[in-house]
Amino acid sequence: MPTRIDDPADPRLLDYVGLTDVALRRRTEPERGLYIAESEKVIRRALAAGHQPRSYLMAERWLTDLADVVAEAEAAGVPVFVGEHDVVEQLTGFHLHRGALASMQRPVLPAVEDLVRDARRVMVLEDIVDHTNVGAVFRSAAALGVDAVLVTPRCADPLYRRAIRVSMGTVFQVPWTRIDPWPGSVSTLQRSGFTVATLALADDAVSLDALAADAPERLALVLGTEGDGLSHHTIAAADLTVTIPMAGGVDSLNVAAAGAVAAWALRPPQRG
Repeated sequence: MPTRIDDPADPRLLDYVGLTDVALRRRTEPERGLYIAESEKVIRRALAAGHQPRSYLMAERWLTDLADVVAEAEAAGVPVFVGEHDVVEQLTGFHLHRGALASMQRPVLPAVEDLVRDARRVMVLEDIVDHTNVGAVFRSAAALGVDAVLVTPRCADPLYRRAIRVSMGTVFQVPWTRIDPWPGSVSTLQRSGFTVATLALADDAVSLDALAADAPERLALVLGTEGDGLSHHTIAAADLTVTIPMAGGVDSLNVAAAGAVAAWALRPPQRG
């Protein structure tokens, strides 16, 4: 049976303690870290992607909605903790809107070359620090046929709780890994057969319409950080810069919106 908890200081619940604290959410295991999946939909998508649960923490009503997950956990010896909302909120440090959490083992990330081997469309996220934007980019990538996402060393963690929630769990659907060093690894993508295009404002930029009319077979689109945009080194290393034609005196869009527009315009033809 699930284990009922009534003490926020219960040492068995250390994975869930103070999830709003930056230092704690970067806590790692000796070999591999963990991440937190929040809500029934996200938990199910993480499990469907093959990720391994360490434990579950939920309000009692979710024992019914997640009955199959709870049964599988108990059969596998994975702890399931049940508590009142106020106890869970004291433990985690935030209001639990969706009623269920899972502590998941963070999977080992693949090498860049392995991840993009069969890809035609790749997005690279350069130093995007807002978890909401990272999650939104992943959701657009999943919806618009992007084969893989690469994130630079200083980019926000796609497996942070807010990024997962905003993505609606698509961070488990779209293959991704970190690309390092950056922008030194632009050449890695080029050697793999990709045309590398930076999405930025530049005097010599190609219109998105023009690029879409004669899009390369394999394309890596680089999106820049929210404030400063892409670094000059990245733009110099890329094959071309592309810009989205705009009206109304607007010169740029939110990075997630811009990525969605570009991904839609540059989507490759369906195979077969």
